[in-house]
Amino acid sequence: MTSVMVCGRDAYATEGSAAGHVADRAGASLSVAAGRIIVGFPPGGSVSIFARLIGQSLSERLGQQFIIENRPGASSGLGTEAVVRAPADGYTLLLASTSNAILATLYDNLSYNFIRDVAPAAGIVRTPGVMAVNPSFPAKTVAYFIAYTKANPGKTNMALLAMAIPHTCLASCSR
Repeated sequence: MTSVMVCGRDAYATEGSAAGHVADRAGASLSVAAGRIIVGFPPGGSVSIFARLIGQSLSERLGQQFIIENRPGASSGLGTEAVVRAPADGYTLLLASTSNAILATLYDNLSYNFIRDVAPAAGIVRTPGVMAVNPSFPAKTVAYFIAYTKANPGKTNMALLAMAIPHTCLASCSR
């Protein structure tokens, strides 16, 4: 399951649509400066598209510009670090993804603590992860697939949609 959420250094957690949540809370504190939504991935991907849609909606609701900044690298870690280093004034938001949670569990030496340093504001989307095997393959569950590949090293092949962290973690679990 992949999730995308809006996070920031100043929590805007309320109820309703994602842009509405952020707009309702941000309206009181944002006045002059443009807001920023930082995306830890290159332009053109799904997370970047969500950021642009949310930025447009926030701009329309608040009458103020929101700039989308793509800061790809380190599986979204560079973008997250930029948000953590920004002032906690509500002007900088992060479009976080599953990669952020995975990075927090994989690396002890991150310059930030994702749980402590950012606050969730709104959930945007959840998408399921899918794993498919040939019908003749003996594994019919993920647990059995992992057990089978561990018991039979070098006998399975795996193809991934992308070399992003969630996909790589799935591949690593089966090795």
